Amino acid sequence: MMSARHILQGQDSRPLRASGAYRPSPHSRTNKIARLAWGCVWFLLFRPSPKPFHAWRRMLLRLFGAEIGPGAVIHASVRIWAPWNLTMGTCASLSHRVDCYAVDLISVGDYATVSQYSFLCAASHDIDAPDMPLVTAPIVIGAHAWIAADAFVGPGVTIGEGAVVGARASAFRPVPPWTVVAGNPARAIRMRRPAVAVTHAGHRSAERRGQAT
Repeated sequence: MMSARHILQGQDSRPLRASGAYRPSPHSRTNKIARLAWGCVWFLLFRPSPKPFHAWRRMLLRLFGAEIGPGAVIHASVRIWAPWNLTMGTCASLSHRVDCYAVDLISVGDYATVSQYSFLCAASHDIDAPDMPLVTAPIVIGAHAWIAADAFVGPGVTIGEGAVVGARASAFRPVPPWTVVAGNPARAIRMRRPAVAVTHAGHRSAERRGQAT
């Protein structure tokens, strides 16, 4: 189990602009090669794929270690830094131009939706250290949660089941289940009525279509 916050280690070095000192690269050579291979696949096979080819994109992500549930919807313009750090539940959705900076684990629960242009950022920098090393922490988005358009979810944040992060909000702290938050930083504005069962026909049909995948 990864810790809630950790500093990555590596072998390569690069200069610090201000002091001329050196610090280790946070990513191993194996990690860089894997990301290069994924980048080529994304550019040649994932990004150009037609809009309805969700099963094709699920297959490509699984080939690179992602855990993708049946019926999950991933649009072709979605960017995923490291697919092996991505988990998506049944009928979870990543909409147009969502950016998953998956330096650490990112989990999107069953029937959760991440809307267009949202940024899931599982890494930052330790601003109190002189060399500002990269620090990471997992992001967990609960079942039936909704990350609205152009929202930001920071490292180490858990979005509870059924919670809503409003459009262009920035979530830096955990959001309790069935809570609606908005603003920067995101603050609770009201509660959402918990759903007893999935009632959207689109979700049910997507789940049926995904049974064979």
